[in-house]
Amino acid sequence: MTFRQTDRPATAAAKAGFSTSTAYRLEADPRLPSRTPTRRGRRRPDPLMDVWEADIVPLLKAAPSLRPVAILEELRRRHPQLGAKVRRTLERRIRAWRAIEGPEQEVIFRQMHPPGRLGLSDFTDVSELGVTIAGVPLEQRLYHFRLAFSGFEHAHLVLGGESFVALAEGLQNALWVLGGAPEQHRSDSLSAAFRNLDRDAEADLTRRYEALCAHYGMTPTRNNPGIAHENGAIESPHRHLKAALADALLLRGSRDFDDLEAWRRFVDEIVARRNARITRRIDQERPALQALPPRRTTDYEETIVVVTSSSGFTLRKVFYSVPSRLVGHRLRVRLYDDRLECFLGGTPLITLRRGRARPNGNHGHVVDYRHVIHSLRQKPMALLNLVYRDQLFPRPAYKRAFEVLLARDGGRHACRTMVGLLQLAHERACDAELAGAIAAELDEGGLPDLAVMRRRFAPSAAVLPEITVTLASLAAYDELASGQAGTA
Repeated sequence: MTFRQTDRPATAAAKAGFSTSTAYRLEADPRLPSRTPTRRGRRRPDPLMDVWEADIVPLLKAAPSLRPVAILEELRRRHPQLGAKVRRTLERRIRAWRAIEGPEQEVIFRQMHPPGRLGLSDFTDVSELGVTIAGVPLEQRLYHFRLAFSGFEHAHLVLGGESFVALAEGLQNALWVLGGAPEQHRSDSLSAAFRNLDRDAEADLTRRYEALCAHYGMTPTRNNPGIAHENGAIESPHRHLKAALADALLLRGSRDFDDLEAWRRFVDEIVARRNARITRRIDQERPALQALPPRRTTDYEETIVVVTSSSGFTLRKVFYSVPSRLVGHRLRVRLYDDRLECFLGGTPLITLRRGRARPNGNHGHVVDYRHVIHSLRQKPMALLNLVYRDQLFPRPAYKRAFEVLLARDGGRHACRTMVGLLQLAHERACDAELAGAIAAELDEGGLPDLAVMRRRFAPSAAVLPEITVTLASLAAYDELASGQAGTA
């Protein structure tokens, strides 16, 4: 009213902070709202008056979680005269009804996390990052460990799915980087690790997980299946870690890495930066952690395989080649997430890259041409219909050359040429350089000539230097002997 003494109603209302319609209402009736005998009624008729009690409330009682937009679609089907403009009114009315008459909701109880008590583990999918290794898309997950109090975290790249081996390796790496172990270790139900296992195998994995926690003095706990917020101290950081990796990849300017180790180092660097921001809290929690045992426990699965006449063995629907001298022997294989370590008795023999079965269920192949090239040289035509022919070639240029040779010269010449090239690559240890030469020939429209390649990559002739040796006179030895005798 002070502004109204000098200004028009609209101007005075704007200065006072309310609407022009309120100003004109006060002009007509200057009494306070508390002094008004009756409340102001609706300005427009209620569009839901005829359907609220008859249709909407029964739907809400029958299905309390029904969305307002679904109720609106059902109302418009029953009452075509209702327009789409009532959606906001319907949402407000339903929200108010649920607050007054709706069902009780689940309550989340915030917990206190003392230092050194709780560590959490979980797996998260990072395929949306679009990382490639030498141009090949990488199928991967991240094992993520975090302390609930300080926020210390550790990430470990997992090439397969969620498994006990991946959990054991990632958890132990995290604990040894941290330098201690918490009192409790929490995970989800790890259903992906136990899926498609019979009861005995599932019980065996459960015993192994309990033994792993007991080795570090941790009490294993897990959240209820399907209740993600019970694992909230690790679920929410998943999103922040993946966002940090995505930002770092954008700053890097490329999502392609030369090899898997380069991508692992990149992830470790980003995680280390995140931990560096909370160093004070981590240092505060470390004294409350349990001491680590003298050594790590097993983080692999062990099995026995027999090397067949194909110079390899099949494990988890993947064929692995080994040197042919092992045919007929029983090997003890330690199965890690990214590799296989093979032993003959207690003697370590070879480490193989771990393969995965194909998405369609067909067998995969991990083949090294060096293991079979000596036999393939005696049977070059075996290359034509070899089951793992494409996996035998060490680089794409070899596969491309074989396809071109097969189309132009037929199977016999193509097999003999390719076996000769593979033998040359093995003997001269030049598969990368030879692949570059083959690719250059194909780019020019030609074909790789085995004889030319042999001359090009033949060892250089050794040039022996001329050495002239001047022999001492035998009389010098007599003088030396006589002089020593005289002195004696």
